[in-house]
Amino acid sequence: MNAPVTTPTGKSRPIGASAVRSGGVDRVTGGQQYVCDVRVTDPLQVKLVTIHSARARILSIDTSAAAKVPGVRLVLTAADLPQPVPRFGPHVEDRPVLAVGQVNYHGEPVAAVAAETRRAAEEAAGLVRVEYEELPPVFTVDAALAPEAPLVLDPSLRPAGDPRAQTNIFSEHHFGWGDPESVEEEADLVVENSYEYPIVTHFAIETHACIAAPDNDGVVVWSTVQHSFQLQKMLAKVLKLPLSKVRIIAPDAGGGFGGKQWANIQPLVALMALRLGRPVRLVLTLEESFQAVRRTSAKVRIRTGLRKDGTLVFEDIESNFLIGAYVDISDRVVSKGSYLAGGPYRVPAVRIVARAVLSNTPPATAMRGFGVPETAWAREMNLDEGALALGIDRLDIRLRNLVRYGEQFVPNDTPADGRWEQVVKRAAELIGWGSPVPPGRGRGLALGLKSGPTTGLSYSTVRLLADGSAVVFSGTSDMGQGARTVFSQIAAEELGVPVEQVAVVMGDTAVVPYDQQTSASRSTVIMGTAVLNACRDIQAQVRTAAARVYGLEESEVSVDGGVVCLPDRELPLVEVAKAGLGKMGGEYVGNGIGRRDPVAGHPLSGTAVFFEFNCTAIEVEVDRRTGELILHRHVSVGDTGKSLNPMQVKAQDDGAAIMGLGHAMMEHYIFDDAGRVRNLGAIDYRIPTSKDLPLELISESVENGDGPGPYGAKGVSEGSILCVAPALGAAVRDAIGIAIRDLPLSPERVWRAMNASRS
Repeated sequence: MNAPVTTPTGKSRPIGASAVRSGGVDRVTGGQQYVCDVRVTDPLQVKLVTIHSARARILSIDTSAAAKVPGVRLVLTAADLPQPVPRFGPHVEDRPVLAVGQVNYHGEPVAAVAAETRRAAEEAAGLVRVEYEELPPVFTVDAALAPEAPLVLDPSLRPAGDPRAQTNIFSEHHFGWGDPESVEEEADLVVENSYEYPIVTHFAIETHACIAAPDNDGVVVWSTVQHSFQLQKMLAKVLKLPLSKVRIIAPDAGGGFGGKQWANIQPLVALMALRLGRPVRLVLTLEESFQAVRRTSAKVRIRTGLRKDGTLVFEDIESNFLIGAYVDISDRVVSKGSYLAGGPYRVPAVRIVARAVLSNTPPATAMRGFGVPETAWAREMNLDEGALALGIDRLDIRLRNLVRYGEQFVPNDTPADGRWEQVVKRAAELIGWGSPVPPGRGRGLALGLKSGPTTGLSYSTVRLLADGSAVVFSGTSDMGQGARTVFSQIAAEELGVPVEQVAVVMGDTAVVPYDQQTSASRSTVIMGTAVLNACRDIQAQVRTAAARVYGLEESEVSVDGGVVCLPDRELPLVEVAKAGLGKMGGEYVGNGIGRRDPVAGHPLSGTAVFFEFNCTAIEVEVDRRTGELILHRHVSVGDTGKSLNPMQVKAQDDGAAIMGLGHAMMEHYIFDDAGRVRNLGAIDYRIPTSKDLPLELISESVENGDGPGPYGAKGVSEGSILCVAPALGAAVRDAIGIAIRDLPLSPERVWRAMNASRS
């Protein structure tokens, strides 16, 4: 443990301490107020109407019986919407408010019912008669890329002049440097394999929910959303309203993991509220949330060239990501998740081709790790295979190729910003790498690297009140990552205010200043910088007040955290602030910005603000009779720069590790022959329970204070999911001697692999 940091007056500082989590008690006791708990006057309840098909032409929709149900106030179809039907999306405006002429994925809504009660809405939804013609769907990479495949997306919705408009390839990204073909002869070994990462769901505790109500000549929307201001922009465009007439209120969400970044149901709910002149509420079931958004899946072919000593010569990677029926933000997932597919290694030649492939499956969106787990699964497993073929230790081959601090490993991008070898060696030490493995067990180790945000813009306002308490205004969403607590700690550190006397106001576009988005582990670094700068704006004001009150020149006064340093003494900032306000009272208002501008010509529009780096190591036992996995130890070590709240960092790392285990061991969508999802909901879709957890879960951080955020911090919360799958896959291979290249590593899949090997 680090020694407590103290102020010049000897008091302990909040930064680096595990402050009690703001709102934590309410989250675990049921006191947390979610969107479905919001009380509005006289709301109508909404139920969606869907058909049991992944792709179908809509011939007719009969709403007459539904409209007669007592309490029904509206049955809405695409024909009742403004024409052409409004479409929306962060990358391309392709997703209709309701299906137009055709259903493109299982669960796409074709109509919506608003009624006085949920029961009436459900009854009426069941009475809507949809006549449709089944069409052949494509729901795998191979089917979508086949020459005769039907088009998922209408070519008219593609960008003008798109050369791929008559295919299901939405985009194709090319990254890399050098020429793998020209250096291939330098390789003593070339390892080539294909790997698959399945479709998984976010499975947040709180499902997607939205309430909308007319607000004078505008609309107010309560929603489970991570990007309040992006939703405001999108709704303003759909509704043809100025931004000032669209208010978004986003209570702290019950989990997001990327799935609540962008709009899905909100445009429909807002249109219904304005049409009816009454508040309307739509809360999706868990099954419906599965169909609203999900993670990209990927099929990755990789060729790795190595010299005899284990030195990497080249990486040649081709990835096809299945992004679903509408683009959402998934094209950005494909590009950013593939950009660093070569990993944190020193590789002379890298070629990366990454495609976003449309399919008749639920739309893919952002999810924790943002495309990196898909490519890390292939790269790290392939590197292991190379090490085994060359007779080199799997830890040594990574350390041999791992870049060092300050080394530029991707041309024209951010150099390595951490001493990553410390992370790897610590993980190896904690897993007991090199010590004997008991019979039936195996160990695996893998590295993961993700670029943090490449652009960012966050504003914050901080008020230091007359009694010495403070209020922080932030547009960041707190969906469980603990942003409220960290911002309180920063304000407490800079103003000398006890953490418990700092209030943080979030989630209302009419109250808080603009924030670009809550994603890419940016909250602490970019919004945290905005909060820090707002507090230092206040410090400057207090410094001026101190000079006035004590008859000094401003040059004679300085501020260190919450302490004002005068020529002859040090005083608490709050004491000086009160003296400066005088008997009339008042307050100090500070404004701050955290900003990272785009870089023209960069493939990702900007270089990495920081990297999230992680080493995961696992020891697993395989039951050779059943294929069941017993995880004896799971180690996750990350590079945090500076852990502003160590307890929260560990909680985030533990949660990401367990989520990664779910993806690696059991989670995946199952489709029938017609492309319909068979395992919707908690009964048929498995996620880890206490029975599946490692017997020992260890999460640690390496801190060198080398991050760009406040006090040397980097972003956290995604690192520990990046390379769980290859670490587990390598451990399973170490235990049974068989490489399994498709996820999940379910007992059945492991059992079948062992039986196939024996036969």
